[in-house]
Amino acid sequence: MAVVAAPGLDQLRVGFVGAGRMAEALAQGFIRAGKVEAQHVLASAPSDRNLCRFRALGCQTTHSNQEVVQNCWLVFFATKPHVLPAVLAEVAPVVTTEHILVSVAAGISLSTLEELLPPATRVLRISPNLPCVVQEGAMVMARGRHTGNSDAELLQTLLEACGQCEEVPEAHVDIHTGLSGSGVAFVCAFSEALAEGAIKMGMPSGLAHRIAAQTLLGTGKLLLQKGQHPAQLRTDVCTPGGTTIYGLHALERGGLRAATMSAVEAATCRARELSGK
Repeated sequence: MAVVAAPGLDQLRVGFVGAGRMAEALAQGFIRAGKVEAQHVLASAPSDRNLCRFRALGCQTTHSNQEVVQNCWLVFFATKPHVLPAVLAEVAPVVTTEHILVSVAAGISLSTLEELLPPATRVLRISPNLPCVVQEGAMVMARGRHTGNSDAELLQTLLEACGQCEEVPEAHVDIHTGLSGSGVAFVCAFSEALAEGAIKMGMPSGLAHRIAAQTLLGTGKLLLQKGQHPAQLRTDVCTPGGTTIYGLHALERGGLRAATMSAVEAATCRARELSGK
């Protein structure tokens, strides 16, 4: 099938090469938000193990990567990074100047993507995180040399169905991995520690974990909706001689701030190492 540029979201056909958890989360977000019709999503994978979840969403599936590229002009490549070069070599013969190709694979630079694809191919990189599964993701995107404003705006509009998305210089993609990709695990560790503090003081485990998670959720919403610096919100909660300042003092003695900064730094450095390989 010849690929032609679609006029807008109403006729958009979206392809996924790779059908893992993140690809499913993105597809689910697009469909639930009404950005793309389920029957206009085509996903490929070597086996049916992951494709069955796309079928459950009402999407089309195939085992042919080339079929996805031939039938969709916006294609997300959500394979494992070490597999992506071979996949791009496979689909390159059917890539046209009408395609917009989006890499979800960590560590593969825009310049590498452009080298592996035909000249003037429009490519972008995105870095999503696991909360995309519940449409509360934090994502960044970076565009290649041949990608125009309208291409970037289209992708950003789609991705906002899965959470918050901002365009950044490519140099910030690895930092986002350290901050938000790995940050999900850091936040989970803090949530677990909060709950365990309450359990130590006598609260039932299930209740403590539910309240800790809701506290993180509510605080995040406050920060986003009010647009305040976290220090301001912290000050609002912290009354002189009250419970919060005593707790904050204990956190400072434990080095929470420095440890968290070091965690983001370590994860970012590792992302940069992987990008250099």
